[in-house]
Amino acid sequence: MTLATVAGHKYKFDAAIVESALDRIDPEPIHEHYVVVRGRRFPPKQVLAIMTGLDRADFTTHLARAILRRLGFGVHRRSQAAVGPGALSGPRLGDSGLEAHVGRWVAQVGAEVIYSADNPESVTKWCSRHGRQARVWRVPDSPGAAGSTLSSP
Repeated sequence: MTLATVAGHKYKFDAAIVESALDRIDPEPIHEHYVVVRGRRFPPKQVLAIMTGLDRADFTTHLARAILRRLGFGVHRRSQAAVGPGALSGPRLGDSGLEAHVGRWVAQVGAEVIYSADNPESVTKWCSRHGRQARVWRVPDSPGAAGSTLSSP
């Protein structure tokens, strides 16, 4: 349990409650910072806004990151290498972070997985809704298995 003041209001945050609240929420696109909750990456301000009901303009990314870090979540900055030119083939099973997506369909830009779901339709709908173009493919269940590939709009 973490106590924090956000926009002049005192809140009690609990990691299990945060995880539960995000189970049915689709992560928004990552711009620079992200927090990992149950293997999915969310913008920190999206998470804190959901947990407090406050407008995102009422607090900073720095505050959201600090609260989520105190709760034990991994808080990261998006790597420029992950989105830069030359990263066309993308991650392979066994690379850092891809294990969380085993057996799932992912949207990938360069070496970065920007969204994952249980079926390709959900992934392509998310990409369309957020105006993102990505390689959509299924992460194999094992290193030897071949993944299927689609392309998103």
